[in-house]
Amino acid sequence: MEAAIRLEGLTKYYGRDRGVVGLDLEVLPGEVFGYLGPNGAGKTTTIRLLLDLIRPSSGRALVLGADPRTGGPELRRQVGYLAGDPALYRKMTGRQLLTYLGHLRGLDGLGPAEMLAERLELDLSRPIGDLSRGNRQKVAVVQAFMHSPQLLVLDEPTSGLDPLMQREFYRLVAEAKEQGRTVFLSSHVLSEVERIADRVGIVREGRLVVVEGLEALKAKALRRLEIHFAGPVPREEFAALPGVQDVVVEDGLLTCTAVGSIDRLVKAAARYEVTNVVSHEADLEELFLRYYEGAGDAA
Repeated sequence: MEAAIRLEGLTKYYGRDRGVVGLDLEVLPGEVFGYLGPNGAGKTTTIRLLLDLIRPSSGRALVLGADPRTGGPELRRQVGYLAGDPALYRKMTGRQLLTYLGHLRGLDGLGPAEMLAERLELDLSRPIGDLSRGNRQKVAVVQAFMHSPQLLVLDEPTSGLDPLMQREFYRLVAEAKEQGRTVFLSSHVLSEVERIADRVGIVREGRLVVVEGLEALKAKALRRLEIHFAGPVPREEFAALPGVQDVVVEDGLLTCTAVGSIDRLVKAAARYEVTNVVSHEADLEELFLRYYEGAGDAA
């Protein structure tokens, strides 16, 4: 299957300053790929390279099987782009701008933009310069989705949207996926990516430090457990189990953290009378922060 996005040793330097270094990545057709990293990690640089807004120092990117430099209008019509800080024609109304963009993309006027604006509760009659930050973001979302592109490249797409509109945006992404379209979504909002992405790539200081499915990442995350026993249990027995950490036993209550499978922990607990078990959600945020800060390389 031809990758929707393929990066091969993609590198960009701004003079002596690092942009991204040696990125190797495949994003498959029909998947939602979350591209995570702190500010300055190289997320926007990667996106600009994908769109041929800047040129690589070395390596290459392929988008829908084509080189962005030579793909021309045919490739661009298949891509929807939402910039992290979208620049819009402020004197135009939303309707005028979307009609103009629709004609550039071969649509008959607004096309689906009217329906998208209704879903996002966007008034298309007002000049864009008079709109709030959130409503300008809605215009940017509509223009990215309006031509039903095969690939959506979205840089911090929910910035400025209120929680209700964020939920509607997530529905748009889910519908795009159901239709077999690909979404490449850059974000530093962990809960957002966890909600909608199939796989994630974590970039730190311009380099990809991990690319994995969410379930695989969750298997590496810390899970916090409380096991209530009818009587005392030996702490040493549980502390010796692989992957079990921070074991504390007090008055028949065992608390600990576990990485990966808890099968051996459960079997060890089953040798005693268990009255209750409380398992807290795997802490993905802690795992991501380990990668961001550099401690996750050995995970």
